[in-house]
Amino acid sequence: MSSTPTLRTGHAVQGTFDELGPTLAETTFVVVDLETTGGSPATSAITEIGAVKVRGGVELGEFQTLVNPHAHIPAFISVLTGITDAMVAESPSIAQVLPSFLEFARGSVLVAHNARFDVGFLRAAAERCGLDWPAVRVLDTVHLARQLVPRDEAPNHKLATLAALFSSRTIPDHRALHDAKATVDVLHELIGRVGNQGVHTLDELLTFTSRVSPAQRRKRHLAEGLPSRPGVYVFKDAQGRPLYVGTSHDIRSRVRSYFTASERRTRMAEMVALAESVTPIVCGTRLEAQVRELRLIAAHQPRYNRRSRHPDRGVWIKLTDEPFPRLSLVRQLRDDGATYSGPYTSRLSAEAAVAAVHDAVPLRQCTSRLSLRPRGTACALAEMGRCGAPCTGDQTVEDYAAVADRVRDMLRGDCRAVVGALHRRMADLSGEDRYEEAGVVRDRLLALVRGAGKAQRLAPLRATPELVAARRAPGGGWEVVCVRHGRLAGTVVTPAGADPMPHVEALRASAEHVPEPSSVGLRGAVGTEETELVLRWLETDGVRLVELDGSWSCPVHGAQGEHARLEPLVAAATDPGFDAWPVRRSRGTASLVAH
Repeated sequence: MSSTPTLRTGHAVQGTFDELGPTLAETTFVVVDLETTGGSPATSAITEIGAVKVRGGVELGEFQTLVNPHAHIPAFISVLTGITDAMVAESPSIAQVLPSFLEFARGSVLVAHNARFDVGFLRAAAERCGLDWPAVRVLDTVHLARQLVPRDEAPNHKLATLAALFSSRTIPDHRALHDAKATVDVLHELIGRVGNQGVHTLDELLTFTSRVSPAQRRKRHLAEGLPSRPGVYVFKDAQGRPLYVGTSHDIRSRVRSYFTASERRTRMAEMVALAESVTPIVCGTRLEAQVRELRLIAAHQPRYNRRSRHPDRGVWIKLTDEPFPRLSLVRQLRDDGATYSGPYTSRLSAEAAVAAVHDAVPLRQCTSRLSLRPRGTACALAEMGRCGAPCTGDQTVEDYAAVADRVRDMLRGDCRAVVGALHRRMADLSGEDRYEEAGVVRDRLLALVRGAGKAQRLAPLRATPELVAARRAPGGGWEVVCVRHGRLAGTVVTPAGADPMPHVEALRASAEHVPEPSSVGLRGAVGTEETELVLRWLETDGVRLVELDGSWSCPVHGAQGEHARLEPLVAAATDPGFDAWPVRRSRGTASLVAH
């Protein structure tokens, strides 16, 4: 099989120029201000709405009306706004006013000074009136001013302060239309300031923040022309070397986010500063995109990708092939007749799994290779009954083989003996109120079945020459994948309403060739993440098996069943309301043990 990260599907594309949304000169803004009977929409009501519609610096229309709140206006509110009960007595209700305002604001960007207040009241009123709140975009001039007006220029960011700073044509006086007009002037001044920083489109304005450096913002042109399609994107430096590989259901939108406030990772800002181009690779399915990402990261090891850069660093448990086998942890697999299980995600979890086996089975724990000749004296483990002392001749090769077979069966797919012994051990410790020690055994058991269960689920898929499966695509048709020896060999999405079988046959004929793994060979950690992705997809609801060359099954008495039973019980330890287990604390962590 070729080591290059390619599939028989997907392709890089050169998109057409596509600006980052409408320019600010083309955007219609509706600047709104409300007067209310109080500060909370849950206990107060609207008394006045004022709004101004503008585009390109030109006023297009106004909206103003008093509103009868059908409630008493507090005296201090009347003093502040000048609106009294008598003034609103004959005014329309919010149910009569709100539909007209929503029509006035339709298709525009809603602007307010402290938008959370005004939009909160409008949304609450719409809900009470049984009206659907539109999917309107909102711009808060307070938030924008905080980014653009420093404290040495203005003591605060209140509307009156900003209106005075920018010499607004209208003085805000707590009447809705006057305040809305003052906000229009503030908005135009702020737009002028962001324009000096290279912000010229609506999307850039809505995501503007002073935390984004000018250098980072200047790189936003890298998103121009990228497709709004699912797939993989690759940031590259001036020499064309990959800096970072990622996936998204919308490549253009995701790449754009690297130049806005939504991207806060320091290393990503550093990466963007070095990037000179972005290569998109459109993929038909999310699974294909995920696999391509893994392969590209493994092939190029981009400096700013932290995940999957070194997939060969997994830890494996090895049961050696010798007269008196023992367990060891290794980084590489060899064709040496030994039994391997893994990879484990960390050395710590692998060590816990080995300790679980030693808790259940009297396997020797010494590290040297034993000859058939007895030598020396028994160790402390033998005196404790945790080793049969084959080193002294007290245990024959045949007797020891029966012990080693229990471990080998556990690693290969029959965990009953080992798991049963560990449960008995936990029960004995719990019966003696030794909950801390029982909790340690339980945690070791979980590490063992978690790692062994994963290995036992992946091994049958790696051994399967070819498997074709399908599930319904969101837009109609079928997502079809071809898997060979645990690797994604190809994928296709069939047209809606079309017979999928010709597409299935074409996929099988053109799918990537994947050679049969040797006894170790491709079973290494390099392809494990990919096989896990494929298996996770195959196990999702709605997936149907179309073709199968060979057999695909998991052991009936494997570790996965015990893992599925034990994991929720351990996870429940983090639930403060869970008290079905005795809880003891050791070194700051809770241990739970069933009894």
